[in-house]
Amino acid sequence: MNTKQKELVKTTVPILKSNGTDLTKHFYTRMFKHNPELKNIFNMGNQVSGKQQNALAGAVLAYAENIENPEVLINALKSIGNKHVSLNITPDQYEIVGLHLISSIQEVLGEAANTELIEAWTQAYNELAQVMISIENDLYQSTLNKNGGWKGWREFIIADIIEESTEIKSFYLKPKDNKAIAEYLPGQFISVKIFIPSLGHEQPRQYSLSSAFSPDYYRISVKKENNKDFPDGMVSNTLHQKNIGDDIWVSAPAGIFYADPISEDPLVLISGGIGATPLLSMLETKKKTLQNNTIIWLHSCRDEKVHAFRDHIEDLNKNNLWLTTHFFYETIDRDSETIKKGRIDLHKIKEEILIDKAKYYICGPEAFIKAQYNSLIELGIGKENILYEEFGPQLLHFN
Repeated sequence: MNTKQKELVKTTVPILKSNGTDLTKHFYTRMFKHNPELKNIFNMGNQVSGKQQNALAGAVLAYAENIENPEVLINALKSIGNKHVSLNITPDQYEIVGLHLISSIQEVLGEAANTELIEAWTQAYNELAQVMISIENDLYQSTLNKNGGWKGWREFIIADIIEESTEIKSFYLKPKDNKAIAEYLPGQFISVKIFIPSLGHEQPRQYSLSSAFSPDYYRISVKKENNKDFPDGMVSNTLHQKNIGDDIWVSAPAGIFYADPISEDPLVLISGGIGATPLLSMLETKKKTLQNNTIIWLHSCRDEKVHAFRDHIEDLNKNNLWLTTHFFYETIDRDSETIKKGRIDLHKIKEEILIDKAKYYICGPEAFIKAQYNSLIELGIGKENILYEEFGPQLLHFN
């Protein structure tokens, strides 16, 4: 892009701040009308809730604001790239998205979208698309180079199903071809895709791997959402109706939220609800590799009935000096040594969690992440030592 084009893109920043979601809503409506096959790729639950439109609006705005120095967005782009490779996104799909995005800018801005502005945004999008394609090509190749790695979708079989709580089940997935599967870092995720009859198309979802790596299977632990008749609950409810022996399509592990399995730094794990799953993978991996690490785990959920893996984690807590756990329930009969009533308040237990060289990992709902992140900042923890995983479209941008 030349200097004039960058300046033209920057002139749209005020419009994107005030009407960015109008643009992205128009974009998605237009794209799905002309290319309905893409409904097999996009999470339609996030379309209904508006999360995807908000996330894209934020991404377009961030790109426009940093058009002179897009390198500052590299971590966010890598996160998006990991999500894309888990969905088997291809370069030709960037052409489709670009067509509808530029057309949407023209249609939403109307007379304000003169030829020069459209040419500037076209160039801006094409440059961004090339950056993303390059990132994703590297990720695809890295996975293919692994023992057991693959690109795209691979057929697995549900080898076992374990009920972990009243609303969470673990699914043990083994490759149908009985060949090797790719190793992963603790905290990463896989995508699965399932045909949803009521929608008439497939739906993909990302689920964190909830155990240390085993060469025999992948384990995901899935919460059944209550809104089973809406797109954002259909996949989890369909999964919970599956049986041992059923087939399921799976992508290779991906994700930038993970703990270094050989690092000796202390870990403080902070989870809410189903956000425990990637942290459990970290805990089980550490148990196998470095049992002298100090690990503090704080977990919050509604009550004992919905608390998955509680007995397993408490057993580890009792038998290993390197692990300390604190559970917080909204509803409880009485407090105990490890279980407290209420929500996590990091200020009240700062003496335990303020550990030299510690890394802090947060996973849970958006509001939960915000609260814990802000508390850690208030307690003096550097941003570089706080990592978080937001399920769904990326709406939070702290780092």
